Order: sequence, then structure tokens, then C-alpha cells
Amino acid sequence: MIDHDLLTYLEGYLTENRKTLFQKVLTERTKHFTVVLEDIYQPHNASAVVRSCDIFGIQDVYAIENRYTNKVSRHVAKGSQKWLDLHRYKNDGDNTKQCLSDLKAKGYQIIGTTPHNDSCYLSDFDISKKSAFVFGVEKEGISEYVKEHADGFLKIPMVGFTESLNISVAAAIILQDVTARLRNSSINWQLSDEHKQDIYMDWLRKSIKNVDKLIDHYHSSLK
Repeated sequence: MIDHDLLTYLEGYLTENRKTLFQKVLTERTKHFTVVLEDIYQPHNASAVVRSCDIFGIQDVYAIENRYTNKVSRHVAKGSQKWLDLHRYKNDGDNTKQCLSDLKAKGYQIIGTTPHNDSCYLSDFDISKKSAFVFGVEKEGISEYVKEHADGFLKIPMVGFTESLNISVAAAIILQDVTARLRNSSINWQLSDEHKQDIYMDWLRKSIKNVDKLIDHYHSSLK
């Protein structure tokens, strides 16, 4: 539960412009779609995808780390990672299984991004269902486990000699398309009021220097 008095207290340390910006961005955030990065080992790729998630309003990113550690480059991400919820799966070799299981429990269909025989073209993709887009390791693509347990597959039409796109480019193209269509639909894609409040409080804490000391002072003043 959010302590609304504490929230109001912390808001006093932000400018009106900052608070307005937070509220504006929150109205465009969604959990209807999410992104899964499976064993992405090049920091600039992971960082560019994270940046695209922020730009297109995706709040949650799931990082699976079976073989490689998912690292975000601040230079490439431009601080965007600060405003997203990053869920990391790195405990054991079944991280992919655990991540997909958690996502399905949350109501997501698992969509592997790959030029699979049964892949749906991006323009034909049904945006009405909650979807988690899985992007696999560079060169190799999504794992066999994802291919076996995905609910569907998605591909971007290509007409040149090159048969694949860089993961960060592919993610940006997909997210721009599906979020643009989502915002022009009647689908209930926006965050719940509860989620907005939780994220807003998190952003407040991340934006204020010495916030822990301020919170301690706030609680001390109540005694």
C-alpha cells in the first residue's frame, strides 16, 4: 500500500514540471506488452532494446541469463533503464523455463521473434492479447525451449539479401508497430491506478537525492 502522506511529502522535493512529466509518461505506459531478452550478451544491444522499451511505453523488461549476463550500457541506454522495471532470471539453468512460466501465470502469451515457418507477419499480428516478445541471443536466436513452448511466432518482412536484423533494430520496429496500433484501439492497455501509483513512488525515490534520509526524517517527525 502506498503511503499517500509520504508521497505528498516527497513530491515537495520535485519541480512542478517534473511531476507533470511523470504523470504524462505514466499515461502512456503499458504492461499489455512486455519484452524478454534471452541471453543477450552484447551490452549495446540490450541497452538499445531497453531504450526502445522506454520510448514506446513498455514498462517491464525480463532478462534471462542462462549463459550470459545481461548488461546495460548507460551510454547507449541514456538512463532509460532507470524508469523501467527490470526482472532478472539468473539463478540456474532453467531460467528460461521459470521466466516463461511466470509470464504465462500473469496472462501473457509467449511470442518468439524468429523467421519460423509458422511465424506471423508483423502487420498481421493480433494485438488484443497480452504478449511477451522474446528476443534471443545474437546470431543463434531464441532457444529451443522457447521454440517448443511459445504460443506463437512473429517475423518482420524482409526483401533484401540479408536474412536477419540486429536485435535492437528488430525490437524497435516491432514495438513501434504494436504500440502504435494499441493506442489507436479500444483495448484496455493502460496501467491500473495501483500500478501507476507504485511506479510513480518508485520514480520519486529515484529522482531525489538522499531520499532515504528524507524518508527517515519524515517518519521521525510522526513520532
